[in-house]
Amino acid sequence: QVQLVESGGGLVQPGGSLRLSCAASRSFFSSSVMGWYRQAPGKERELAAAISRGYSTNYADSVKGRFTISRDNSKNTVTLQMNSLKPEDTAVYYCNTVPASITHGYWGQGTQVTVSS
Repeated sequence: QVQLVESGGGLVQPGGSLRLSCAASRSFFSSSVMGWYRQAPGKERELAAAISRGYSTNYADSVKGRFTISRDNSKNTVTLQMNSLKPEDTAVYYCNTVPASITHGYWGQGTQVTVSS
């Protein structure tokens, strides 16, 4: 059974911070690269950050230096610390494997992040 549960979103002013968390199924978490994706209104879903099971990280250029992804392999959780938030970071944020096809097209409910004054 696939489980992906995101939390931690909200409304924040530009320049503020948020910390997103994701709880995932143990069945695929420990062997997978995990990522945080985001989808802004009217745009395609994009991969913002990814972390391997060995803790190597990659970031989209748009978030590099502001976002930090981490994972706890003992708890099957992945976290996204977002600092210096900008209005263009407004989106629904999802966690999933990289590639997402590993979970056979399953997506959690996501968590809304809104950056606005």
